[in-house]
Amino acid sequence: MDVAIIGIGIHPFGRTDGVSGRQQALHAVREALRDCSLDWSDMQFAVGGSRDGGDADTLVADLGQTGLPFLNVWNGCATGGSALISAVASIQSGASDLGMVIGFDKHPRGPFNADPESMGLGAWYGETGLMLTTQFFGLKAQRYLHDHDLDPAILSTIAAKSFRNGALNPNAWRRTAISEQDIASSTMVSHPLTQYMYCSPGEGAVALVLCRADKARAYTDRAVVLKGVSFRSRRFGSFEVFSPWLSPERGDSPTVEASQAVFELAGVSPQDVDVAQVQDTEAGAELMHMAETGLCKHGEQEGLIRSGATEIGGSLPINTDGGCIANGEPIGASGLRQVYENALQLRGDAGNRQVPGSPQVAFTHVYGAPGISACTILTR
Repeated sequence: MDVAIIGIGIHPFGRTDGVSGRQQALHAVREALRDCSLDWSDMQFAVGGSRDGGDADTLVADLGQTGLPFLNVWNGCATGGSALISAVASIQSGASDLGMVIGFDKHPRGPFNADPESMGLGAWYGETGLMLTTQFFGLKAQRYLHDHDLDPAILSTIAAKSFRNGALNPNAWRRTAISEQDIASSTMVSHPLTQYMYCSPGEGAVALVLCRADKARAYTDRAVVLKGVSFRSRRFGSFEVFSPWLSPERGDSPTVEASQAVFELAGVSPQDVDVAQVQDTEAGAELMHMAETGLCKHGEQEGLIRSGATEIGGSLPINTDGGCIANGEPIGASGLRQVYENALQLRGDAGNRQVPGSPQVAFTHVYGAPGISACTILTR
């Protein structure tokens, strides 16, 4: 049974002083309901996730205490994708026909302050500074560039595209284009990644209304179909965030299996994708995830990017809304932001960042610590 997305809502990402994470979630929920002309009382279930914004189920105090089942989900950066999977399962099982997914967050200023012991590591791992994810991303990017003979300058090109796309997105945090030269010359954080190649923790919210696809026309004529959603955790030998060691026996990232599974579920191939949103915690992540998701082969990225293929008007537009680099990363909302953007693109509602040619197949990929990945395929 296919599931359709019939309503979408968003609260702008970034920093919104004086507005709580819950208030941002309420804004997104009401926008999504208005988008499909439904009320909160019509919802048969809800699934929501947040790390620092509060428990999602407490939103009923403002939306209405209707007694609906409301599941709280937390799964790192893949919280939004995990919430979506839970909602899809509820509909496909026949338990419900209509429900909502909500993701939101309001992180404190500064970097994430992860607890090593909550990840199954000793306190020493944090005390020695190894919990700094900037180091992991820098090391992984270094190795990838070396192994595939890629020019490190391509990282500045990727980040510059993100800022250009973000400048076209009214809901993005960073809406000013930055040149490749300024990105390359900004403060070096963890070689080869500079300050403007990284995203930042932030704030924002997204809500989606879902229903059985065969009932979507009762609510809207602008539904998009969620043809597949998949989720995987790491296997032995993969090199992931907060890994305290690297096995000599190499294994694929969970992204590889998650993307393969979702393409199989949807009955399409990576070559069918018209627009894609991939995790770009930093510019190296977008580079690597392009190949790990099957959108291209390892080592082909530089040629594709230099040719303009990944631009909004290219043959494989990637992170058309600016990605995490321009939007920041409120963990609970980040994966759902990607789905929101793809829904806009398939509906033809993305304004001046609209992918030309009436896109029909859209792909999302989100990745998070300590090695989890979720992917979706949407079709028109």
